[in-house]
Amino acid sequence: MDRRDFIKTGTALAGAAALGAQAFAAAKSQSAPAGRILPMNRGWRFLPSVPAGGHAAGFDETSMAKVIVPHTNKVLPWHNFDDKEYEFVSLYRRKFRVPASAAGKRVFIDFEGAMTATTVHVNGQRLGEYKGGYTPFSFEVTGQVKPGEENLLSLAVDATERADIPPFGNVIDYLTFGGLYREVALRIVPQSFVANIAVRPKSVLTAPALDVLCLTDKGKSAQKLEVRLEDGGKVLATATKAVAGAETTVSFHKLPKITLWDLDRPKLYTVRVRLIENGAVIDEDTRVFGFRHAEFTEHGFELNGKPVKLRGLNRHQTFPFVGQAMAKRAQRHDAWILKNELHINIVRTSHYPQSHHFLDACDELGLLVLEEIPGWQHIGDAAWKDIAVDNVERMVTRDWNHPSIALWGVRINESADDHDFYTRTNALAHLLDPTRQTGGIRTGGNYNSEFLEDVFTINDFGWPLKPPRHSRQLNTEFCGHMFPTKPIDNNERHTEHFIRHARMHDAMLSDPRYSGAIGWCAFDYNTHNNFGSGDRICYHGVMDIFRLPKPAAAFYRSQIAPEKEIVLEPAFHWAIGDSNEHFDTAMIASNCERLRLYLKRPEGWKQFAEVEPDRKQFPHLKYAPFTVDLKHTIDWDWGDLKIEGYIGGALKITRLLSGQGADREFVVAADDSELTADGADVTRVVLKVTDEFGNVRPFANDPIVLKLDGPADLIGDNPFALFGGVGAVWIRARETAGTVTLTATHPRLGTKTVLLKLTAAPPEMV
Repeated sequence: MDRRDFIKTGTALAGAAALGAQAFAAAKSQSAPAGRILPMNRGWRFLPSVPAGGHAAGFDETSMAKVIVPHTNKVLPWHNFDDKEYEFVSLYRRKFRVPASAAGKRVFIDFEGAMTATTVHVNGQRLGEYKGGYTPFSFEVTGQVKPGEENLLSLAVDATERADIPPFGNVIDYLTFGGLYREVALRIVPQSFVANIAVRPKSVLTAPALDVLCLTDKGKSAQKLEVRLEDGGKVLATATKAVAGAETTVSFHKLPKITLWDLDRPKLYTVRVRLIENGAVIDEDTRVFGFRHAEFTEHGFELNGKPVKLRGLNRHQTFPFVGQAMAKRAQRHDAWILKNELHINIVRTSHYPQSHHFLDACDELGLLVLEEIPGWQHIGDAAWKDIAVDNVERMVTRDWNHPSIALWGVRINESADDHDFYTRTNALAHLLDPTRQTGGIRTGGNYNSEFLEDVFTINDFGWPLKPPRHSRQLNTEFCGHMFPTKPIDNNERHTEHFIRHARMHDAMLSDPRYSGAIGWCAFDYNTHNNFGSGDRICYHGVMDIFRLPKPAAAFYRSQIAPEKEIVLEPAFHWAIGDSNEHFDTAMIASNCERLRLYLKRPEGWKQFAEVEPDRKQFPHLKYAPFTVDLKHTIDWDWGDLKIEGYIGGALKITRLLSGQGADREFVVAADDSELTADGADVTRVVLKVTDEFGNVRPFANDPIVLKLDGPADLIGDNPFALFGGVGAVWIRARETAGTVTLTATHPRLGTKTVLLKLTAAPPEMV
């Protein structure tokens, strides 16, 4: 039985297991040859209903909004809204012209993702419905389109929470939003074409070799495959093989010296596959990959034969105002934040496959990924399970070349045991990708769950932490809903939030059998009314919903070698009475060896404490936080605070915090200074109020009035009320090159401006 038969029948195969931020965000992914993939993201029309005749060629579009993909079906406030506002069925229409050169070829329309079910029509003919919001799907339209003429693509996109589609059927603790929120493309290929490529490095630690599985739609004629291994355009090796069926493996046994993909040097290579007929190349495609060996062992996780303790966070892919409909740059920037601001080494894509732009960025940055299928606690009926099994296939075959992905999540998050169902999902993942292990996320404390996968993955929120029960174990959630923390909370709560994250990772280092822990979670996120804090927000993140840090983020930031970055981050704001009784204990995250603390006095700075890392509370962390006893070391004549960080006896870093209790500066900063005028490109603009030393004033809640001039649109509230002294909006480019000016006015601290340059984008070809 081959892969396609397995997927079709759903048979469980018991033996299958034996088988710089701105420049970075703007980086271009490798793509297929010109003319093979034609983007279809501009020129859409949208209506938040599907009237009679909406799919007909003669339908009057004058009442439809002009939109660009990614598109949300409903723009919302960042909190305090009703999720029912986006649960409706929408009509999307796009007229397109297939090149005349497509005559005699096959034509497909590829969708990266639409939420939640999509019924596709071409030229008024219904092609079918795809059920699922997080996985890609395609429709062949060869017989429906007219090359050289105008054609019509129309979609009914259902954003309701349908019980027949994962993750729905019961309650879920996150919002799914709606719309055509990922990219669309026209794919034009010959009758015989390269359908997919799986690049499988072998024995990379001893004698590196390579198997390249080429999936081809072969047609009737005999052909051969040419496969090239490339490094930055340089051809390192070439191999050819006759095509005998739908799946052909081309192997490289002797390779030149290769560089392994790892966390600090994520080296990437390219495989180029050419399909040859009668000596001519009729189709080709490429995949980017890395040589690396990732394995969960009986003594922890190993990358390239070296132990790595996993320190990570979970990520929801949703954003304020537009839900999931954020373009490439924003998706990539999330990965940049996780790697370069929080310094984690693994992220879990909770609870569904996420944007390939995010995964591409993880590959390029050296950030490991646990990717899982859609779902949250509930398991549906047989048809529902078949969709979940199909989600495994789509997730794995879309993402099997990402070196960042170290583990497939093949259970519904926190669901009950289901032997037959999870035997199917686990076996299918192994059949499709024999190079990676599987995990299945269980509910907290359920150590007696049936263990069908390779790694025992569990959401364990308990404390003290239980000893590891299995030889390959990973804690995939902790803290989170047990201790939600808002940016406006007092120092006591922020200190406890900080400690809970630090002590869990300290415990992970206490036993080599713990592979590590992935905290819940990186960013605050929108949720239903029966979860969260009553405003449609779960404040579970170490960063807020705008990707701005809370004090707990300081712990993660500090876990990096000082040769790479010296970190000194107070886990508090400097206020004498922001605790239940008194500000007695200050926690500081740093990778320094010693700290000195001073208070400002009329005669100058007066030292009141010198501390070393708190090894008593955190005995295993390499860069343990610092605990400062204020009650017995300070005379409480309040003033400015200075903290000095020392390494090897030398002063390396200094932080100043104001004791004056006044808002001093209004800061406005964009993540990028240049965007592409394609109608979708976005950048975040951060707004914050600080003291005179640049520290956020957490109780500043002023309304910021925004004015945007130029060919761009504002994503966000206007006026925007700061929350926790901070906030953010996004600027989305239109389709006209030029200059954009954002003017932000604070009611007392004046006006700041941000300038953006919009460069012209090439036109879409269809």
